[in-house]
Amino acid sequence: MMKRIILDIQSGLYARTIQRMLLQELEEYHIIISESPSKTVERCKMFRPYALLMEVTGYTPWMLEERLAIREAVARNNPDCKVVMLVDDAADKALAESVKQAKKDGLVDAFLFGSVTEQYMAAVMDSL
Repeated sequence: MMKRIILDIQSGLYARTIQRMLLQELEEYHIIISESPSKTVERCKMFRPYALLMEVTGYTPWMLEERLAIREAVARNNPDCKVVMLVDDAADKALAESVKQAKKDGLVDAFLFGSVTEQYMAAVMDSL
């Protein structure tokens, strides 16, 4: 059975790049792109993904607080969905620390820095 991963990434181009990379690295996965954060909860209801990978930035609608609200809504309908936050640690060190703290607090299942290799990203997504 195919596992599904939903991507909620700010840039459509970056989302498609991640989608292609994950499809190359992971067999038996279906990678679905959410067009915008406002559609992510509905996409998760519809597709019941194994994991949700959301990019976190310093501005709306990709801020950490907004991402955690999406996580809460997704968990109500699909408590088994793993939530992974992707943050650019080079661009915003304070935000990267906040995302890391969210993992320590048990609010997310994993986090990735934008500087990780493709293979590492795929390995983390597969290991959840």
